[in-house]
Amino acid sequence: MSPDDTPEPSDRPNRRRRRLLAALGATGTAGLAGCTSVLPGSDTRTPTTSPSPRPTQGLEAWEQYDPDWEAPTTSPLQGVETETVVEKLKVPWDFAFAPNGELFLSERIGRILRIEDGVTEVVAEPEAVVDASAIDPGDEGGWWSTGGEDGLLGMSVHPAYPGQPYVYAYYTYRDQDAPNGETNRVVRYDVTADDITGTEETIVDGIPGNQFHNGGRIAFGPRGYLWVTCGDGGLPDDAGDPSSFAGKVLRLRPDGEPAPENPDWGGDGDRRVFTVGHRNPQGITWLPDGTPVVTEHGPNAKDEVNLLSAGDDYGWPEARTQEQYEASDYHRPVVNTGNETWAPTGSVFYTGEQVPALQNRLLVGALRGQHVNAVTLSPRDAELPPVDDEHARRFEGWYDTRFTATSHKLFVNELGRVRCVGQGPDGNVFAITSNRDGRASGDQFPREGDDRLVRLVQS
Repeated sequence: MSPDDTPEPSDRPNRRRRRLLAALGATGTAGLAGCTSVLPGSDTRTPTTSPSPRPTQGLEAWEQYDPDWEAPTTSPLQGVETETVVEKLKVPWDFAFAPNGELFLSERIGRILRIEDGVTEVVAEPEAVVDASAIDPGDEGGWWSTGGEDGLLGMSVHPAYPGQPYVYAYYTYRDQDAPNGETNRVVRYDVTADDITGTEETIVDGIPGNQFHNGGRIAFGPRGYLWVTCGDGGLPDDAGDPSSFAGKVLRLRPDGEPAPENPDWGGDGDRRVFTVGHRNPQGITWLPDGTPVVTEHGPNAKDEVNLLSAGDDYGWPEARTQEQYEASDYHRPVVNTGNETWAPTGSVFYTGEQVPALQNRLLVGALRGQHVNAVTLSPRDAELPPVDDEHARRFEGWYDTRFTATSHKLFVNELGRVRCVGQGPDGNVFAITSNRDGRASGDQFPREGDDRLVRLVQS
């Protein structure tokens, strides 16, 4: 199955700057990790007009750094509600707060928005992005109705913003020379320009694209590097090859150059590649000790949460079951859902204090699952949260030995398809829905007002 749980196809049709401080109560200066084109081995990067400073920050300078963090032992299922902040969005895919509190949001139809007091303003519309659309309540759904899964996907904001006034975006474009007719690239825009769209600079290109499995999440990590999650783009056999961007996680300087500590793969291996063997990773966040965590769509369920280690292979397409992992040296997941489908997307390890029930938990949006997962990662032999509810589940035994994962499902069928969860500057937590992409289960969604940016609040 594809990441949003439709059959893997062989013949799919083609198809000013503002602040949000008052509107969202943002008071801090921490960025939000979302909930990124150079062909591998080539040097065809678009020249930048102004160089970015290279990141030099150590983990200890990261505002959320806490190597002694503790996992909660209680259930998060009680006392959390949602309230709508913005509605009538068109298939939002990602959102990011700038350090000064400005909020940017991407829509898959090809728009980057800035939002204030519930009012949206289009700041950029990439000209090359493939066509995508949004359905309205009552329209016929289906993956074909909105153009597949490609389009304008992830976005992030330069950590030195507004001194470096760049917003980054990941999008799919038509490419007749590509194996599947589409390619993904990461670009950036100067949002202080009069013509923001016209300032587009390519940061990385040549990421295999398709109408499915495009990955697409981009985020700046604790040390100021840009991380990019790449799907296999319909080329699963290339997922383990470090000379290809198919099925990879990349770690880059803000100008697109490899992070200096990246693995040396030897041969034709690309130094921008951090890990290999991924299927369709669509979420990346970090534990308080700096460990990167990726959420990933699986085949016919078997969705995963993975802790990343530089240079490791995560098994796709060879391993996605317990037996396959146990018979190999592939890095094992901390979560594999087996026969259950989440279709996990944008995620955040929540460290804020505004919603105590969710603190120190991995929050993961679920598309087909139509809920938010609150995943507690407990060190082995530690006290574990209860699983005495139908929406709770434990993952223990053959998984990654560092943690035991316990998942609790929040807002089941209340929000519909949840595309991304993220933390705001003041410790609030937000989510966006994806009910206008034509793929919601049943006829309850999309509702009037969809799609939405919502805030999760302690009741």
